[in-house]
Amino acid sequence: MEDIMYDHVGLKVKDVEASARFYKAALTPLGYGLVSQDASGAGFGPPDAPALWLQRADSGKSGGTHVALSAADHAAVDRFYKEGMKAGGRDNGKPGPRPDYSPTYYAAFMIDPDGNNIEAVCLK
Repeated sequence: MEDIMYDHVGLKVKDVEASARFYKAALTPLGYGLVSQDASGAGFGPPDAPALWLQRADSGKSGGTHVALSAADHAAVDRFYKEGMKAGGRDNGKPGPRPDYSPTYYAAFMIDPDGNNIEAVCLK
C-alpha cells in the first residue's frame, strides 16, 4: 500500500453543487472522481476511499483551507490547473517547478469557488 499524507480532508462550502462541479473537473486529471453526493455534501477520491469531503457551510462562512493533492506526473498537474480554471478556479500559481520548495517539486495552485487554496503537486 502506498503511503498517503492524509486520511481525509473536509472543506466547508457555500454551494455544494457548484463546488462539486469545480472539484470534479479539477480532480479527474489526477485520477480521482466523485464518489458520493447529496444536498449536504460530496465526497471525492478513489471509488473505495473518498478522502476529500465537501460539506455545506451552515453559517455562510467558507474557505481559507489549503489542500495539496498528489499528482502522478507533471502532465497531471498541468491538466488539474487547466480543467480547474475552466470550471471556475482562480489562479494562485501556474503549473511549474518550485525549486525553493525542493529540486523535484512541480505544482499548480488555484483558489476554488469558496476561497480554499487547492494545490496539485508532483515530487518526481
